[in-house]
Amino acid sequence: MKCLSSCRLPDRSSYIWYKNGQVIRSQTSSSYSVYLNRADSFSCAVKGHEDFPSLPVYAPKVPSVSLSPSGEIKEGSSVTLTCSSDANPAAKYAWYKRTYQHYEFISEGRQLVFSSIQSSDSGYYYCTAENTLRKTTSESIFIDVTYAPKLPSVSVSPSGEIIEGSSVTLTCSSDANPPAKYTWYKKNVNPDLQPLSKEPQLVFSSIQSSDSGEYYCTAENQLGKRTSEYIFIDVKCE
Repeated sequence: MKCLSSCRLPDRSSYIWYKNGQVIRSQTSSSYSVYLNRADSFSCAVKGHEDFPSLPVYAPKVPSVSLSPSGEIKEGSSVTLTCSSDANPAAKYAWYKRTYQHYEFISEGRQLVFSSIQSSDSGYYYCTAENTLRKTTSESIFIDVTYAPKLPSVSVSPSGEIIEGSSVTLTCSSDANPPAKYTWYKKNVNPDLQPLSKEPQLVFSSIQSSDSGEYYCTAENQLGKRTSEYIFIDVKCE
């Protein structure tokens, strides 16, 4: 660190250095080298002009991260993360995302703005604040993006020919946050009647020829509802 003055000073001027507001009596030169702890601040003054000390310089404090708007974050909404740290000289900020123990640089700047946040943006974020003295890192903040179910997919097990009397399972799956609730229906059967199942799986423990037909499922959470394509079950008699 170097103590500078905009005024013309006499040759061989002496300086006073302060650490956390206390005089460092062993230092009288214009320069001072020291290992800087995160909590330390330093200032200086020209000897004889102690009433006009410099502003203290210090490393960035541990940054805080705020989220706007607070509360539930829905896919497609605008979300802003803000990083704040007290520092002199002023800190420069950078944003990172933590994925599978790796740290991905996202952007520089005090704010990280998602104009239309997506489900893929879910994850842990943190920021760094850095000046000429040190870099400090914030705690991570978790972004949990909620979204309506994607188009459900339907699978049948076992695959291949379905023989009467065998066990057959239809499975409905959809990516959703919060997780979806599932309902099974058979085509051409009044959906207002009791559905076939309200579980992800529709199980036929001993399937019959009368069970032949087209089936579909729905996936629903509080953000929306999607309906799968039909799957055709053709039961063969032995």
